[in-house]
Amino acid sequence: MWMQKAAAGTLPPVQDGEPAHQIHVYYGFGKGKTTCCVGLAIRALGAGKRVGLVQFDKGYDGENEHYSERRILRSLDGIEVHPTGCERMMNDGSFRFGAEPSDIAEAQRGVEIATRLIRGGNLDLLILDEILAAAAYGLLDRHRVMQVIHKYDENRQCELVLSGHEIWDDLLEKADLVTEMRKVKHYYAKGTGARLGIEY
Repeated sequence: MWMQKAAAGTLPPVQDGEPAHQIHVYYGFGKGKTTCCVGLAIRALGAGKRVGLVQFDKGYDGENEHYSERRILRSLDGIEVHPTGCERMMNDGSFRFGAEPSDIAEAQRGVEIATRLIRGGNLDLLILDEILAAAAYGLLDRHRVMQVIHKYDENRQCELVLSGHEIWDDLLEKADLVTEMRKVKHYYAKGTGARLGIEY
């Protein structure tokens, strides 16, 4: 019944101060997961909320910024941006694959940042972008991701968002909202490469 009411738009909005923090998961092999996360961050900032964004395996050496959204996000009040990961773009334009010890250490650092932000209780929205991809590609194990969620579940003080490629049963059970980004068609298949301002 409540789903029918929600679909009809008759559920009243949650009022400020009501404890209704949820766990979101955006996953799959379709384009749009980070775009979705950034859009949610912008919406929260527009509502005067405090946002934390921890990005996994999206390294930043302090000079070479490969992710355009971070340029604008850093200029906004109310958001903490924490990129983690080692450089994967080589000088010759190629991309480094694999999980080296330094990549794994950076993913662990991302988890530590996320845990600190959860414990701090100063945010309204915490986004862990590509944490599920880090688990899928051997930078983190799933148990470590679930530890973060269990820590969050002890006292849900903010909205929690996770994104990446794959989901598993325990995570599916814990999440309150799960959206799959499924690739139906992509211009990569026609040979169109990543474009500034669209893919990065």
